[in-house]
Amino acid sequence: MTKKLYVGNLGYETAEDALGTLFAEYGEVESVNLITDRYSGRSRGFAFVEMATDQAAQAAIAGANGKMVDNREITVAEARPQSDRSGSRQGGEQRRDSRSRSRY
Repeated sequence: MTKKLYVGNLGYETAEDALGTLFAEYGEVESVNLITDRYSGRSRGFAFVEMATDQAAQAAIAGANGKMVDNREITVAEARPQSDRSGSRQGGEQRRDSRSRSRY
C-alpha cells in the first residue's frame, strides 16, 4: 500500500525530478506532485510524494526531514487526509437569496 508524504519548505526552484531522486534513496517512489500556483505556474513551496511501502515512507521521514535541499531545510511528514470541501453554501448562492427579497 502506498503512503503519501507531505514535503514542505521547498525552494521555488526545486523540481519534481530532484525530489524523486532524493526520496528514491529511501525506497521506491510511486509519484511526486509538486504543487504550483495555477496562475503563475511557480512552485508554492510544498509537494506530496507517494512511497510504495510504509517502511520506505518511514525511512524517508526519518532520513529526509530536516535535510538541506536547495539551501532550505525541508520538512517531511505523513500527509493528512484531504478535507471534504463539499457541503456548505456555494459562493453565489447567498447573494441570489438576498437579491430576491423585497427591501420594503
